[in-house]
Amino acid sequence: MIAADNLLGLVRNTAPFLFDRDWGPHEFLDILRGPLPEEGDTLGYFALCVASHHSTVATFVPTDVDAKIRGLLWRETKDRDVLRAMAELALRAMHWDLSFVSRRCVNLGLGDVSGHDGERMSIIAGAHGRFLEVGDAEYAEKMAMTLEQELERELATFALAKDPFTVLKLSASIAHNLGDLNQGISFWRKGELTAASRARFLRLGHEDAGRFAVPMRLYRSILSPEGHRNYPLRSVRGLRQSPELLYPQPPFVEDWGATLGTTPLLNFEERRDVIAALIEGCRKLPGQQGYYRALAGMMQANPSQFERAVDALPGTARREGKSGEFRKLLGVSRASWEASMVKRVRALMT
Repeated sequence: MIAADNLLGLVRNTAPFLFDRDWGPHEFLDILRGPLPEEGDTLGYFALCVASHHSTVATFVPTDVDAKIRGLLWRETKDRDVLRAMAELALRAMHWDLSFVSRRCVNLGLGDVSGHDGERMSIIAGAHGRFLEVGDAEYAEKMAMTLEQELERELATFALAKDPFTVLKLSASIAHNLGDLNQGISFWRKGELTAASRARFLRLGHEDAGRFAVPMRLYRSILSPEGHRNYPLRSVRGLRQSPELLYPQPPFVEDWGATLGTTPLLNFEERRDVIAALIEGCRKLPGQQGYYRALAGMMQANPSQFERAVDALPGTARREGKSGEFRKLLGVSRASWEASMVKRVRALMT
């Protein structure tokens, strides 16, 4: 198990901006800035893991505590008071602020919908399974109702979406969230105690029909190549300076690319490193479009520095960045690309 001080160091490494300015009162920041839990403090360590995950899961280097908050820490104790306190913290975390830890939110009046919701549901799912195991029917039902309400909220938001790009962004978040829910369920012990809940919540995103059929169809047909973890960008430390530089919902990242091309937060070398990483991602992640659109945004926003940066790349990346086929993909206009995406969405929706 990762030591508390090491975990906090990982958060500082990937999201230093959380500690260098005043964001106002937030429970997850209070946890990160407060005293570290002592060995054996299951509730305190759980709180630190949840706060760390909330703070970093939409950054370029998320902290790897998923298994702990979805299952392993729930098995650390049978003390009902401790388990209930952990559950109450998880319920509060459902409403923690996302405004400066994610750039992948859609809000149509029913609250933010983003990939954070799946992370949160996976924790609640872990709690539900544990309460079933220890015979706490009250809290098992409380967790189940929380899951059901969250699933319905996301579906209701999806039903409100009219703009094709908003529809796609929501489809991506919903698909991700259903996958995370399954991950939380994977920690349940098999048997009669959890059978009914498995039938209720497991594999909701894997059915050909049902309430999630439309967003899942859109995600699988259009967006599944974008559902990667952005490994090529993890080494670019300059991207960790500010929430402004966090990766938005792909593939709609042309404005983010334009920001990278012009922001004073990045110097020439950092901008060059971003371009190198994006080119590597284009090569290693076939089918994705986001990195191409980000590069197109950078090139259009600051063409002279873009060309200087490409000229300064190592040999393979430089040749790729200058190749005719690559430049042809970057040269697709935003209007043309967006029109093709709209056409695909409408065809699948009908």
